[in-house]
Amino acid sequence: MKTRVLVPSGALGLTYDLKALEKGLEKRPDIIAIDGGSTDSGPSYLGQGISKYSRESTKTEWKVLMEARARANIPLLIGTAGTCGTDSAVDWLLDITREIAKDLNQSLKIVTIKCSQPSPKIIAFLKSGKIKALSNAPKISKSKIRGCRNIVALAGVEQIIEALNEKPDIVIAGRTTDTAVIAALPILRGIDAGAAWHGAKIAECGALCTTHPMSGVIIVEFCGDHFIIEPMAKTAKATVNTVSAHMLYENSDPHILYEPGGHLDTSTAIYTALNERKVSVSGSKWYKAPTYNVKIEGAELVGFQTIALVLLRDTKYVKNAEKWTCDIKSKCSKSIKEKLKIDYTDFSLELRIIGKNACFGKLEVKKSEVHEVGVLGVVTAKTQPLANEIAQILNPFLLHHPLTEDEPLPTFAFPFSPAEISRGPLYSFSLNHVLELTNPMEVFSMDIYVNDQSS
Repeated sequence: MKTRVLVPSGALGLTYDLKALEKGLEKRPDIIAIDGGSTDSGPSYLGQGISKYSRESTKTEWKVLMEARARANIPLLIGTAGTCGTDSAVDWLLDITREIAKDLNQSLKIVTIKCSQPSPKIIAFLKSGKIKALSNAPKISKSKIRGCRNIVALAGVEQIIEALNEKPDIVIAGRTTDTAVIAALPILRGIDAGAAWHGAKIAECGALCTTHPMSGVIIVEFCGDHFIIEPMAKTAKATVNTVSAHMLYENSDPHILYEPGGHLDTSTAIYTALNERKVSVSGSKWYKAPTYNVKIEGAELVGFQTIALVLLRDTKYVKNAEKWTCDIKSKCSKSIKEKLKIDYTDFSLELRIIGKNACFGKLEVKKSEVHEVGVLGVVTAKTQPLANEIAQILNPFLLHHPLTEDEPLPTFAFPFSPAEISRGPLYSFSLNHVLELTNPMEVFSMDIYVNDQSS
């Protein structure tokens, strides 16, 4: 049985081509599937349980997809709702969905999948030996787990299939793997698992697997043991190169992809251009694992931050920015310790030279002359008031600190007043582990809501 999945974009909130979406609907898809987020933007969103994208932007794009779903009379599915996929993020998108349904006078059956995990449950799994570390995972402990503000388990196709079996209009899933939302319906319908998972991996970011990544909308058609990728924008083309290259995207191995319940092997995949815009792929293999594992993610609060930015334009200081910042860090850190009577382990002070090696630091290989740089002071401490206090001690150093003692006192430029900007809580990923389950729904919950506008 053929199954067509319409993917509007790589994530809800990134925008998509409305004309391409209309063309996609003309292809009579069986489901609309879209991702809602990831860990790409760091741990803060998971730590706080909030969305990266604005509510209004999300509502605008989701409304268009809800209208499209109603016209096509097919399910609409989103995974990793609200960027981080916590229960609070699922509820956030559920509220938006209900608002839109009321505006559009739509009666809906909505299924939610929740993925948040209470720390006592994860500690119990740790004690029973059910949690294993992935590569480069931080050391795990009961105190580390208790310190997580939010923990989520990543759902796969099994959990989404449970939701689809309820014949919903809309599925709002918490944290899922990017591919699961696309692979679920094809696997439910009997499509070869190798083709389903590989096609889902290629389609996960919408038109990123085409020559026009920003166009967003693609159709992936699953046909038994193979799949076909076709972009919907007129300017976009899927080629053997653009499609095959996507296995390199966010993947440590160009052939192997691990998912809940097994792994995909694309080493024997055959990529065939059907025309200048469509590519067919066959030959991928799915290997079921002896145990069912899901990844868990956790974010812990590690401190609070305050930043301050100063601009250097004087040629001597631009050329000696590294020496200047090292001297400030040494002298200011000593002043902080003495004045606040705290230890060096109670805070951290970074001075990043913006415009010169800020991204790679000592690993930078490109050399170029610059006439102006920014120096970003980053203060991290146990509390926000302490971070603010330290940043204020740093302030005069950034404003007037001379390279040598016998030169006229320099003055540099703060772009803001006050110069110090409180960033608030700082989070860190503290879990990069897999959890062994006795059954796929063991740590996931499903709820059904009937939103009837006729009553």
